[in-house]
Amino acid sequence: MVVYKGGKAMQGRRKLFCECGKICYNISLIKEYLLRDIRDIISVFGGTRFAKERSAEEMPVIIKGHLSVIARKLAGVDMELQRNKETNLKIAAERINGLMIRPGEVFSFWRLIGRPTAKKGYLEGLTISRGRLGRACGGGLCQLANLIHWLILNSPLEVTELHHHSDALFPDERRRVPFGTGTSVFYKNVDYRFKNTLSEPVQLLVWVDKGVLYGELRGNTSPEYRYVIREEGHHFAKEGEDYFRCSLVYRDVFDRESGELVRTELILTNHSKVMYDHSLIPKEEIVS
Repeated sequence: MVVYKGGKAMQGRRKLFCECGKICYNISLIKEYLLRDIRDIISVFGGTRFAKERSAEEMPVIIKGHLSVIARKLAGVDMELQRNKETNLKIAAERINGLMIRPGEVFSFWRLIGRPTAKKGYLEGLTISRGRLGRACGGGLCQLANLIHWLILNSPLEVTELHHHSDALFPDERRRVPFGTGTSVFYKNVDYRFKNTLSEPVQLLVWVDKGVLYGELRGNTSPEYRYVIREEGHHFAKEGEDYFRCSLVYRDVFDRESGELVRTELILTNHSKVMYDHSLIPKEEIVS
């Protein structure tokens, strides 16, 4: 189709309603919020139970633990936003720390945290939308969702809602997990959810200390299986004028007692457009 702007014709796609200005965008958000609320009400009447009870008493067995550095140096990102993120993560973590997820219950990121506002103490942090960097109150909470998702990937619990970033926005900086294993969250229609499919409860602990975000998934007993998440075939490929980051991410499931490999699951195929300066791509990782 042809779009006319300033008297000149430009090739492009038809604008979405939400792209027709701030008012239209806010109307679209309200519509999505209402749809999410309606779906949740229907699911509750259908038997869904959302986890909400917390306990100060820690369950004895660590099923999986993880940590991530908060203020990483990212190309083109104001470090003040990274420092603000620590405050945002502390506030959000306090709403989740100690959460008990009983058999059959569903964890919902946004139902627990609620809307991040300045009144609650949230600061302006980094946001990512449609492959672009931005800033907004409460920005940076995706790091908490990423950490929780990593814990769940290393457990038998079932992920029920997950939204991946479609682009490679930053070069690696102290990355400790395979590329692409994070999740996007955006209040409140882009949620992260998982279900406790075990016959016993589990507990989620998350906290911030000295610039580091920590997390533990705990239970009363060790699960039957042990999990290893690994990446294969990582490389960068040039397609036209663009570069793409490509790889396959697998989950190996081992019997905890015997150590034998039970099965291997392909959990992610990465083909992500590189949005940062192409000169930062390691030359040895480019495959023609």
